[in-house]
Amino acid sequence: MNTTDEVLTAELDDATLVSRARDGDVRSYEQLVLRYQGAMFRLAARMLADRAEAEDVVQDVFLTAWRRMGQLHDDAAFAGWLYRTTTNRCLNVLRRRRPMAEIDPETTESPHVETRPDHAVQVNSQLEALTAALQQLTPEQRACWLLREVHGRSYEEIGEIVGANVTAVRGRIARARAQLAEVMKPWR
Repeated sequence: MNTTDEVLTAELDDATLVSRARDGDVRSYEQLVLRYQGAMFRLAARMLADRAEAEDVVQDVFLTAWRRMGQLHDDAAFAGWLYRTTTNRCLNVLRRRRPMAEIDPETTESPHVETRPDHAVQVNSQLEALTAALQQLTPEQRACWLLREVHGRSYEEIGEIVGANVTAVRGRIARARAQLAEVMKPWR
């Protein structure tokens, strides 16, 4: 494949890439992986607070997606399918993991543009506090909150991803917001 073909493949929509990948086009699937691996890793890293576990989950999710591409009935639903699979894998890891693991502040991205050291220290402290506060939420609350606040998913999409109705999703997010607001009061 030459550079022009790679650019054209990168510009295709998800449905076209999924259709081509289902037909065995590895390059199309590579484009889907490139398009979504960052978002899936950020979701997994924040849910699990462990970079190594997050990497394992994301790798497993993309291998599973490749193997089960034929089971996806709506090519345009690929992103939602990935979010659902990643969230469920993370929830399974969290359920197996007891007691709660130590929080890894490395899973939260630090700001790269800050030049004032005193402000950078404050922002990093806030991010560490938020990461710790997220770990205090139930796994289901954490998943719903991250999908809404970090990944911008609608309540309906979140409901499909986590297997709950919209009312339950709204409730989980409201409880998560209240708990996070309380914990983060000193940072206001």
